[in-house]
Amino acid sequence: MKKWIIGKPDDNASAMLAKQSSLSPLCSSVLVSRGIDNVQKACDFFNYKKDGSSPELSDPFLIKDMKAAADAILEAVDNGENICVYGDYDCDGITAATILYSYLECLGANVSYYINMRSDGYGLCERGIRKLAEDGVDLIVTVDNGISAISEIKLANELGMKVVVTDHHQPGDELPEALAVVDPHRSDCPSTFKDLCGCSVALKLIAALDGGDYSAALEQFSDFAALATIADVVPLTGENRYIVESGLHYLRNTENPGLQALMTKSNAKDRLSSVDVSFSLIPRINASGRFGSASDAVELFLTDDEERAEELAGRLDSLNSERKAAEERILASIEEKFRQSPEVLYNRVLVIYGEGWHHGVIGIVATRLVERFGKPVFLLSDDGEEARGSARSVEGFSIYEALSACSEHLTKFGGHVGAGGFSLHKDNIEKFNAAMQEFAAKRFPVPPVYTIRADKLILPNEITLEAVESLSALEPFGECSRQPLFLIRKATLTEIIPLSGGLNTKVMINYGGTTLEGLLFGTKTEDFLYKKGDTIDLLAAFYINVFNGRKSVNMRISDIRSSAVSQVKYFNAKAAYEQFKRGEGIEPALAKRALPTREELIVIYRTIGKFGVISSDELFGRLDDNVISYCKLRIAVDIFAELGFIDYDIWSDRINFIKDPPKAAIESSKIYQSVAALIG
Repeated sequence: MKKWIIGKPDDNASAMLAKQSSLSPLCSSVLVSRGIDNVQKACDFFNYKKDGSSPELSDPFLIKDMKAAADAILEAVDNGENICVYGDYDCDGITAATILYSYLECLGANVSYYINMRSDGYGLCERGIRKLAEDGVDLIVTVDNGISAISEIKLANELGMKVVVTDHHQPGDELPEALAVVDPHRSDCPSTFKDLCGCSVALKLIAALDGGDYSAALEQFSDFAALATIADVVPLTGENRYIVESGLHYLRNTENPGLQALMTKSNAKDRLSSVDVSFSLIPRINASGRFGSASDAVELFLTDDEERAEELAGRLDSLNSERKAAEERILASIEEKFRQSPEVLYNRVLVIYGEGWHHGVIGIVATRLVERFGKPVFLLSDDGEEARGSARSVEGFSIYEALSACSEHLTKFGGHVGAGGFSLHKDNIEKFNAAMQEFAAKRFPVPPVYTIRADKLILPNEITLEAVESLSALEPFGECSRQPLFLIRKATLTEIIPLSGGLNTKVMINYGGTTLEGLLFGTKTEDFLYKKGDTIDLLAAFYINVFNGRKSVNMRISDIRSSAVSQVKYFNAKAAYEQFKRGEGIEPALAKRALPTREELIVIYRTIGKFGVISSDELFGRLDDNVISYCKLRIAVDIFAELGFIDYDIWSDRINFIKDPPKAAIESSKIYQSVAALIG
């Protein structure tokens, strides 16, 4: 179960904001829930100027070294020098290389582009530098990389090449020795907006090359900058919000054959939103760098040949399918590991190692595991003598802090609060795991849990076509500007309908007399263990569905639980249960409260039998949590599983009732005995 935090917007502030603006009451309450509780804050959020007119991007020359970069590039163009745009193999680096190459080509520059293979790692690499020197390159212009390439740029200089760096990553203590180092995160950079992605820094460079005028840059390239901004998960506020709004407009009307082919191949809708592109276009662009060559994506966006564009879009689509298959193989391998060593799942942090796992997807798999188990995940795969890993976290647990605390076992690491990457010798994996568990135990005696934030409890009379359509005023959605999420309490489940052969599930609910349809993407119908007639709580985002010209309100369900569950009691008891399972022991008084009586065991067992198949979380919701805590429930389930009364699948949290179980005394259970022994 995930922790829910539900906003409680002030009704008076919401009403005042709606009155003083053109926002609907529902939009206003969402903004107030997020701390945007007056008109001035709303203007700041939407990036409007004080007079209410359209927003503008700040002067590109405010970024340190931007003029030096533009002057160096224009001089190289005028002199006919060989210029190479050096990109990176993710969506941000691919799109940045695309737009700068396109612009320089239009200027008549002698220009090429270069992007590493994934095996070379991110950013400038020695192999690439030496190849460019052999090719006679005079000037390297980096996009989305270079700020930390101190030795590589020194090598480029020694080989007679000049370098201009444009990047958006955090610089270290030392800056590279380049003609210009354009990075808004430089400590001496006076620019007013810092949170740009690499492609947007390149967009500003293009504006600088055009004398500071954004008109042509936005019209030609903001579609790519929008994709990169969404893909790189930078805050969707301020200038980023404007770039994405502008870019999505141009993307919907693009004449770029590559973008058109990719949208067709990915079944992207005509009205592309930030949510749409994050699930359709961006994964396919990233797949080129993960499973093939990122140069295919650049070529796709540069070609004027529609047949070639269709061919390349098909290649990216196939690579994306390959990516999905690789994810499933890794998940299947991890599932087998957990079945063989289920005790690992009770650790505060999940450190998982496997051989032959594709490095291009372990970060995605780590994210899925965090969502499934609600804990920080460090996923490693071998790379010769070394193992490389990706980490993802839950709110409150800093990946960078954790990696720093265990850095003596690592050869390389980096990242931020929510995610990171690292490398280590394979011989040090167990030491790293032990150090990570020790860090987590000391730093978080009570582990943080996976948290979902919703904006407010929505009432049935607030769910209207007009209200849901009004939420589009808050678009685009992304980091720091998430799609509105609402709590629905005590709805009745009326229908359960399998979709896509049971891979997804549709449900119908009755909420205060209002019938609503909701989709659970990625939830197999066979794994959906709620029944018709159940009273449930939901976290859901609303959208408008159009069928045969008729509009209706639909939901995308983010999470679901029994209305009877108390999450405070649940998480406290779960922490105690996992402490016991880790062998850390529990206090005698707590052990006494956690050991189920014979009568309680009978109640729990009969409830399981009533449903046949049920999850432990849902079982908890069926029982009186004032009498049977989650800790007591899980100990009872462990006892039943040990004695063969049930079958418990820890991977799916699925309890299967066995109709003709073997006969055994509860007191013969080793688990029962171990808890009883703690009571003293």
